[in-house]
Amino acid sequence: MPATSESSQASRSPRARSSTGRALQKGQQTKAAIVEAALGLATHIGLEGLSIGALADVTGMSKSGVFAHFGSREELQISVIREYHTRFEQEVFYPAMSAPRGVARLSALFDNWMKRTSIEIDSGCIYISGAVEFDDRTGPVRDALASSVLTWHAAMRRAIEQCKVLEELRADTNAEQMLFEIHGLILALHYEARFLQTPGSMARAVQGFHNILARYSATQPGASAEAAPVAAAAKRRKVSNQTTTSKE
Repeated sequence: MPATSESSQASRSPRARSSTGRALQKGQQTKAAIVEAALGLATHIGLEGLSIGALADVTGMSKSGVFAHFGSREELQISVIREYHTRFEQEVFYPAMSAPRGVARLSALFDNWMKRTSIEIDSGCIYISGAVEFDDRTGPVRDALASSVLTWHAAMRRAIEQCKVLEELRADTNAEQMLFEIHGLILALHYEARFLQTPGSMARAVQGFHNILARYSATQPGASAEAAPVAAAAKRRKVSNQTTTSKE
């Protein structure tokens, strides 16, 4: 009798696992659909505008059904930030990695950033609206938002540093300063194009980036007198290292 019972349980086990797997998959799909709806709302009304009730209306679910997937409004906001960051990376960061290191990759990162910005001028940017909403607050939502922005900035900073290593930018280029200036173009573009609706803002932002590249370029005419010795010294060190390696 025990053997029969064990056999019966074993035969039912795959079905039970299959049923559990389908339920889990359905739950994940439902949560993804809620996050999708929440992201759409947040880009227009901000993270603070999100509420369990508003999402229940948009998704056609009950408030308790929406709440069950997140547990709190704060967790919902964090999920939206993570999803936004994932999409930002997919559209801006990863495609640029196919470009060669150096100015080509840095330009690709900026070009992709501009493409996304051109869309967000109409829909809104969570990085920018979120900064306004949470600039003077503390807590997990602000931390998640700041972490996402800093991760992106770190990627841009690495691209700038690679340009210096390849001697495509001056050796005395301050990566932090250059990043600040590039980020400033995006912020100015949102203000000019979205708020003031100034014609030609996109073209000016692109020109601004080219101006920044030209100013920091290692081959720019009339480079600063201080930069020349630094660049020359860096080149001598590179040649010296190559010579030493070849002798070894």
